Amino acid sequence: MSTESPDVLVLREKPHGIPGSEYADALRRRLPENMTVRTAQTPAEERAAVTGAPVVSGGHFREELLDRAEALELFACMYAGYEHLPLETFADRGIAVTNAAGVHGPNIAEHVVGAFLSIARNFGRARRQQDRHEWRHFQSSELTGSRVAIVGMGAIGQTIVERLEGFDVTTVGVRYSPEKGGPTDEVYGLDEIHEALVGAEYVAVASPLTEETRGLIGRDELQTLPPSAVLVNVARGPIVDTDALLAALRDNHLRGAALDVTDPEPLPNDHPLWDFENVLITPHVSGHTPEYYERLADIVAPNVETILADGDRESLENRVA
Repeated sequence: MSTESPDVLVLREKPHGIPGSEYADALRRRLPENMTVRTAQTPAEERAAVTGAPVVSGGHFREELLDRAEALELFACMYAGYEHLPLETFADRGIAVTNAAGVHGPNIAEHVVGAFLSIARNFGRARRQQDRHEWRHFQSSELTGSRVAIVGMGAIGQTIVERLEGFDVTTVGVRYSPEKGGPTDEVYGLDEIHEALVGAEYVAVASPLTEETRGLIGRDELQTLPPSAVLVNVARGPIVDTDALLAALRDNHLRGAALDVTDPEPLPNDHPLWDFENVLITPHVSGHTPEYYERLADIVAPNVETILADGDRESLENRVA
């Protein structure tokens, strides 16, 4: 084991079950040969290597490890969400923080469209009938021509809109800053969400969890939707009020829901959401893609070069702090 600190230290994490060594290899392919990248293999190696590394990348950064990072200039978070990080400590020490916004766009957008189509074409019922070896016709619907509301107009929301282009749908965006516009046919602010939801037969929740978005989809919002509506949440569980969602499903006020995130999460095995035939639950896997590290390295490698060249931190891609 080398005792020298690398230029880039990849922490001991395996997002989506993919070893960090693959991420380190992706960074090496993009960085000059004189820049060193190392994946910590043991806790002791992680503690030793972090002391002199100017760049560290991982999903989390424990305070006790951060205390040892004496040379740290940039923490490159592997995730798009960063609310779990010790941002105040980073700020107090003048450490820049970037995230992985944009990495998940294609795969999560495909997950959303796949969920829309699965519920529209009644694949859940087909699966249940197949399990019973039952050949019996049933009815389904179309995504084509529908009104689709996308809550959150970041990289994921915008990619969802792109993937919907071939379906002749009307798209409506909801975002914190509606004055920025967007690729949807209509754009509304968070305080105008009811206008966006009126008549929406499909809703994708893809916004970050903030104080403004916590509980954004509650009883009143679900009541505004038509009973033919499908709700897909690929953002964070607490954005949708679970009790209100349960009530809407029980009262037949929604056609169905697809939840990749839940509140609570993980969903307890005795939770009533498991038992609805018109609810598809996936265990927070929409973010998985075999291209994850390649896309992440495309963002992080130029930032590493900027930091090591004493470049302008304001020019860092995806800087969040």
